[in-house]
Amino acid sequence: MSPDLPRRRRSAEGVVERLDDTFAGVPNPDTVPTGFPGIDRMLGGGLRRRDLVVLGGDVGAGKSSLALGIALRVAARGERAVVLSAEMDEERLYERALAIEGRVRLNDIRRATLGDEARAALGAGAVRLRDWPLVPIPTTGLDFDAIVAQVREQRAALTVVDYLQALPPAAAGTHDEQAAAAVRLLKEAALAGDTAVLLAAQLPHHNPKRRDVRPNLDDFGALGAVKFHGDVVLGLFREEMYQAWRGLEGATELIVAKNRHGATGFVDLYFYREWMRFEDMLDPDR
Repeated sequence: MSPDLPRRRRSAEGVVERLDDTFAGVPNPDTVPTGFPGIDRMLGGGLRRRDLVVLGGDVGAGKSSLALGIALRVAARGERAVVLSAEMDEERLYERALAIEGRVRLNDIRRATLGDEARAALGAGAVRLRDWPLVPIPTTGLDFDAIVAQVREQRAALTVVDYLQALPPAAAGTHDEQAAAAVRLLKEAALAGDTAVLLAAQLPHHNPKRRDVRPNLDDFGALGAVKFHGDVVLGLFREEMYQAWRGLEGATELIVAKNRHGATGFVDLYFYREWMRFEDMLDPDR
């Protein structure tokens, strides 16, 4: 008998037991629902622990807002969600979180020009956030090894890394070589940390003048590392950014360009820019 045969049998039996539990209504511990019904349907229930999910889009498409919105919905269920941000300190991240959760204009929060209704919504949002396991970690001053250590050690259901091009160098070389190394090492960290890693990324090879400006796998650059090492690759597209006379304001396609576990396609979202909030267009929040 092959020495690997007992291990393979245990693994196969574990999959069958998990399926039986799912049929019985027990949540799959490997699945991390995003809280967006359309995304979760497309991805077979949501993100998966130990997966690297890359979310890309043009500048201003809303990558950080969607990533944070998913983290908030994960934390609202009581699951630990970590946000590693290279662009925002803890206070600014909570400003954005309160705008999303309270449906309050971010500019009004910054300027402290809130009416009574907005103040009440903001206060209610703050009360909810206080009890959620949302962990913001600014990465300014951290080297790449320290960031990877956070991914491994936090043991979160979801770990957001915002964003690829703002990470400190993971290796020597060109920007593409550094990005490729970072993608590979973050995939390894997702496995070691038993966490779904949601990595936001810019699109350095995107050409806004081409015929179809929707993001594709080659736009991520990084020597193809996103294409090959990402388990799920998502692209944000808002037509209004390129053809304002055609695109419906706020209408967004979330393109599933790669899905190692299932189908590709797209999900219709709506972006409330003043709140920095995404909602499912076909199944909006109440």
